[in-house]
Amino acid sequence: MKSLRRDLSDGVRLIQLMEIMGDTSLGRYNKKPRMKIQMAENVNMALAFISSRGVRLTNIGPEDIVGGNLKLILGMIWTIILRFSIADINEEGLSAKEGLLLWCQRKTAPYKEVDVQDFHCSWSDGLALCALIHCHRPDLIDYDKLDKSNRHANTLLAFQVAAEHLGIPQLLEVSDLCDVPRPDDRSVMTYVASYFHAFSTMDQAETVSRRVEKFAELMQSVWLSKNDYERRARSLLSSVLEIQALWAAIRFTGTYADAKEHASNFQNYKSTTKRTWVTEKQDVTSLFGNVQTKLRTYGLREYVPPPGLALADLDTAWNALLASEAKRYKAINAQIREIKETLRLKFAEVANDLESRLRQTSSALAAIEGPLEEQQDHVKQLQTQVPQLSETLTKLEDIDEECKAANVEENDYTIFTFQDLAFELELVIQSVSKKIAFIDNQIVSRNMTNLTPAQLEQFESTFRYFDKDESNTLELSEMTAALASLGIVYSDEDMDIIFDQLQQEYGAVTFEAFINLLVEITEDQTSPAQLRESFRGIAADKPFVTELDLRVAHLPQSAIDYLRQVMPSAQNGVGEPEYDYEAWLDDVFA
Repeated sequence: MKSLRRDLSDGVRLIQLMEIMGDTSLGRYNKKPRMKIQMAENVNMALAFISSRGVRLTNIGPEDIVGGNLKLILGMIWTIILRFSIADINEEGLSAKEGLLLWCQRKTAPYKEVDVQDFHCSWSDGLALCALIHCHRPDLIDYDKLDKSNRHANTLLAFQVAAEHLGIPQLLEVSDLCDVPRPDDRSVMTYVASYFHAFSTMDQAETVSRRVEKFAELMQSVWLSKNDYERRARSLLSSVLEIQALWAAIRFTGTYADAKEHASNFQNYKSTTKRTWVTEKQDVTSLFGNVQTKLRTYGLREYVPPPGLALADLDTAWNALLASEAKRYKAINAQIREIKETLRLKFAEVANDLESRLRQTSSALAAIEGPLEEQQDHVKQLQTQVPQLSETLTKLEDIDEECKAANVEENDYTIFTFQDLAFELELVIQSVSKKIAFIDNQIVSRNMTNLTPAQLEQFESTFRYFDKDESNTLELSEMTAALASLGIVYSDEDMDIIFDQLQQEYGAVTFEAFINLLVEITEDQTSPAQLRESFRGIAADKPFVTELDLRVAHLPQSAIDYLRQVMPSAQNGVGEPEYDYEAWLDDVFA
């Protein structure tokens, strides 16, 4: 087009412009009008379309455009630009012009030589345009090496880079910005709006990539959690079955020391291994619940553990362990009771027998009579039995020590104690000695009448662990470690910002602050529709995505590797592998 007055007069180019800007067809029209009425029909169709899009055109009709009224045509063109290029710009609810200005100010704020206050003089040195490009594409302009005083060179550089690399047509000349006291704000605003639309598309592409990256990280974390659950559940079940098999194979030797060793080992198991298993079972159960909660939060398919590793299987195995523990405990107690009862019977048998023999010896000693020499022979015969009685008492003492070691303090099978019988044996020994001495004295007395008989005493806790000083608050290093322990890893700079924000809001990183931080991090619930749209954006609307697509979208290598593993291959045997993201999303979402 060379003349708005002439080139728009027949309505053809105006209709074509509306079809491009409205992304639609206006229908049939006179493509080669010859008469004014045909031209007016074309122009009227374009104006009707403009009005249908909510654009109010006042004081202008088909005859004005056909007649070449340049003032009214320029007004119409500006109104169209406002509607189709600038009106949809919105920043924090401001109007199109104010929103575009705020966007420019935010993007150029880090550049100290740039101060965007309007759409005329703020752009006359070209630095604001260069800053907008550098902010989004630092690879296109080396801002630090610009000659800040050369306004013409900077403006020309921005025009050329925008046209060649960003697809932004050069709507202005360098002189329109640099050689007039006040550049036309409408022209500047129209040109700068092209930057907004170009970079907004780039921002949307980055958002799509970030969404896919975040979803890949989510799925990878769920995969790791499921593997961790299965590994720990399998290990716990194996340990539980192993200890039960060990108990079933153990045999008692029949001694109290052996039974007490088994009792001690069982109590040690209860206070150490069993408590570790109780903690592990609780942690594994919580881990399973966390996996399911995360899947439900994002609308993903519920996790079904492999056969034998469900929570019900863990509960069944645990109940079997409790029953086995009870059986083991009863067996040990029964063995101890049996050993004690055997010791009671053993002690009573020896004690009662010894008491009977001591009583018989005492009775025999008291019943001795007849001639002194015969009495002397009988007493000496009784004296020969004393060593056997002493040996029996020694045997009883050994049994008594066994009873003490087994804590046998009562015995219904005998009334005699070791001390009782030791005392009685001592009396018998003394009585025999005295009887012998008496008889000997009597014999002497009998043989020597001048001599008179008168000369003879056994077993016991993810904010609190890192709260090392138990102050119910976390320091920066403690909070960093606590979060890292969740796959949520931030840079040191981001951690400083988060820590400062929590301190400002709560006064300190309390338990409540820590929990609220975790909610905030994950509350981004990516919907299936958003993910499908994001994958389609990366795949450029193809039904499949390639590794090159993922790399162009700037996904990290870890996310690319994971997606290549889990997405079904749609490879046709030729060229780069193709992955069916639609089928994968159908599978992971319930």
